Amino acid sequence: MPQSLQALQQCISDKYTQVRVSEYGLNILDINTKLCSASMALQGAHVMTWQPKGEAPVLWLSPDAKLEKGKSIRGGIPICWPWFGDHETESTYAAHGFARTADWELISTAELSGGEIEVVMHLSDTRTPQWAYDTPAEIKVVFGHRLTITLTTTNQSKSSIQLSEALHTYFQIQDVRDIEIHGLDGCECLDKLQAYQRQTQQGTVQFSGEVDRIYIHQTQDIMIQDKALQRSIRITKQGSQSSIVWNPWLDKCKAMGDLGGDNAFLNMVCVESGNAAENTVALEAGEAHRVSVTYSIA
Repeated sequence: MPQSLQALQQCISDKYTQVRVSEYGLNILDINTKLCSASMALQGAHVMTWQPKGEAPVLWLSPDAKLEKGKSIRGGIPICWPWFGDHETESTYAAHGFARTADWELISTAELSGGEIEVVMHLSDTRTPQWAYDTPAEIKVVFGHRLTITLTTTNQSKSSIQLSEALHTYFQIQDVRDIEIHGLDGCECLDKLQAYQRQTQQGTVQFSGEVDRIYIHQTQDIMIQDKALQRSIRITKQGSQSSIVWNPWLDKCKAMGDLGGDNAFLNMVCVESGNAAENTVALEAGEAHRVSVTYSIA
């Protein structure tokens, strides 16, 4: 059950965060400080936008994103949890899990000493027909010149679980044909377009067509160099062994109903941080796992 507006207001302790309701009924936090502007939906604990002051927006949000109850939001940072991609055994289960359309509970917002705003949300009741385990999750987001998002999973079940996850981050770029992604040279990847054939990345990642790859055993920083915008976006992560790179290109873009037009693929690229494929996390009873990612302009 979504929190009431009154309940949400009681959780907000800073003067920079406001609550609004979307046209279709989603509760959204809007943040505006001297460091950045941002927005975050309670459904899915979904960071939708983030723009450091003096910079172009860093996150890409589709102009056709559906801010509706029960619908995943195209763009920003969807949370793929507690599985990434298609469910391993049940094809009827939602791709990328149920967290991105679940109602998360706002716990608190607060202004930190450096002027950043920290937002904490919980997903406490995780047992569903699709997931039989008691594994509460927490999202902590710090909005400032940098954006840090931390996803913590605690296994309160009596048995071990297998967990896969990703922060499915969409970045705004000028033209995908004119960017380079650094930090993946020499990494093994599983290429979805080649039936997940194992390959080794040679040099930087560049785009001249659709790309959909899971880079495994990958922990180092990644840089998205955007030549047209004359900036680089740095991705620094902890607790993540996988990075996923995706751009749908023209044909799939045309077939998708919420990407924002036939050429929307030119202005976005996904570089996701998580644990997928053979980097799935084995979480014993009573243990917690944390993945944390920081985004910054280099």
